Amino acid sequence: MVTSASNTENHNFYINQFITHITLEKGLAENTRKSYLSDLKNFFSYLKERNIDFLHITHKHIDEYLWNKKMQGYKPSSIFRMMESIRAFYKFLFSENIIKEDITINLVAPKVPRRLPQILSVSEVERILSLPDINKPMGLRDRAILELLYATGLRISEIVSLDIKDVNLHGGYLICKGKGHKERVVPIGDIAKKMLEKYITTVRNKKAFLECNALFVNKSGRRFSRVGLWKVIKRYVKMSGIQKKITPHIFRHSFATHLLQHGADLRVIQEMLGHSSISTTEIYTQVGRERLKELHKKYHPRG
Repeated sequence: MVTSASNTENHNFYINQFITHITLEKGLAENTRKSYLSDLKNFFSYLKERNIDFLHITHKHIDEYLWNKKMQGYKPSSIFRMMESIRAFYKFLFSENIIKEDITINLVAPKVPRRLPQILSVSEVERILSLPDINKPMGLRDRAILELLYATGLRISEIVSLDIKDVNLHGGYLICKGKGHKERVVPIGDIAKKMLEKYITTVRNKKAFLECNALFVNKSGRRFSRVGLWKVIKRYVKMSGIQKKITPHIFRHSFATHLLQHGADLRVIQEMLGHSSISTTEIYTQVGRERLKELHKKYHPRG
């Protein structure tokens, strides 16, 4: 419970109480706390310049502040973050009976354009997949990892979590536990299946690795961490010389986009990706449209 403070005291008192609240009870990351703190200080400076009591404002004051920021050229994403910081603060004050009503109920969030995911072309994927030396045990393991990533669209964390028993090579599928511990069946594909089979029989089944249940193990015979697996993937991306901003989801995004471009149904892609909502999957239709526009501009005489 927030201890009381007189109206003459600085708003910093309440900000500190709020930051303590989101730190201890919400467990927000340090960067998020810093953003909240910076946004709130800027907002209160705005109010102070106009001699407005921060405990007696309405949603219109917040609207005016955000509009002011828009006129200064701030991006919608930045304005949205400012609004969320202010909203969280005043909801906190309301929950602690510092103010009598939640003044943020009528706030309307600015539309933030969704960022299109970065993807690799088919030729770029093939270039990366060809880099591991499959004549070496760890090279064969890495090739199997890369093939499986592209063949299934699994998240890095899902690849890390796979056990040998989750893979059915005869049936050509695997069982993946995604977000919320929801299980889904994902087809592997012939090429990834053959590479997995070769990896399991010649590398994974070595005596030194048999004590671990994980499908993919590091040199010590232990399950990969997400960071450790990403380092392996990133090394081959760097070796390929591809000049793109690479993220851990790069193969997942490429998998979905390439399926869509070759006529796969959006609902099927949603199922394989483990998206709870079709709206999340629909972002890949935008990637396809943007690619078409790029090709038109590049090759059409009047592009």
